[in-house]
Amino acid sequence: MRLTSIKLSGFKSFAEPTNFLLPGQLVGVVGPNGCGKSNIMDAVRWVLGESRASELRGESMQDVIFNGTNNRKPASRSSVELVFDNADHRAGGQWSQFAEIAVKRVLTRDGTSSYYINNQPVRRRDIQDVFPGTGLGPRAYAIIGRGTISRIIESKPEELRLFLEEAAGVSKYKERRRETENRLHDTRENLTRVEDILRELNANLEKLEKQAEVAARYNALQADVTLKQHQLWFLKRTEAENDRGAASRPMPIKRSTTRRRAWPTCGTSRANSRRCARRTTRPATG
Repeated sequence: MRLTSIKLSGFKSFAEPTNFLLPGQLVGVVGPNGCGKSNIMDAVRWVLGESRASELRGESMQDVIFNGTNNRKPASRSSVELVFDNADHRAGGQWSQFAEIAVKRVLTRDGTSSYYINNQPVRRRDIQDVFPGTGLGPRAYAIIGRGTISRIIESKPEELRLFLEEAAGVSKYKERRRETENRLHDTRENLTRVEDILRELNANLEKLEKQAEVAARYNALQADVTLKQHQLWFLKRTEAENDRGAASRPMPIKRSTTRRRAWPTCGTSRANSRRCARRTTRPATG
């Protein structure tokens, strides 16, 4: 991977947006003392994820934001963007498919730090995962600043080993191994917590089973009561409808079945008249 341009805005002495083009394999920055040559290297370290202000020659991370002058107001944010040529697809992760990768970091006065890769918001860890084994990084050997040579010469064997592993391309595999071990450790801790939960639940299993039986019995009885109530309401409604229908029908008239005794009619003759008179005036006996 080759660095093709550096874009700075509000970073230390670069108040105005500035773009440094790096067209060749060897590029030199020449200028008087105090013009900001070292700030360019600090910008490269900072955008690659440097989190210690002392490595950027400052007391706090807010010192990387342009602090203003007598004729210029302080900047509200600092922004640095590095554009890399990835024609050989050496970048790690999902970004290896892009021929050009733009890494950007933005810091505001309230302390909010944001990272971007090709204008997509990412984490600081994602920035570091793009360059494993390439020598690029906040403290990798590809960036040799003031005092770096003496630090490498005077470093302890453990520290020197890190530089050699990065140069040999072994660091990315060791990083993957470390991540895998961390995930395995987290998985073991999760399994331990699950076993504790199972042990506690098994202790209460018998009690929970009895409660479940009581609850099931209660639900069955409650359903039976509801069914009986519905049947009772339906029966009362049917009886009420039958009583209402009977009251609305007219009462039938009953005829008497007693037969009257028919008395013979008296004729007009004198003999018939006498017989009728004797019948009607018959004295009572006893």
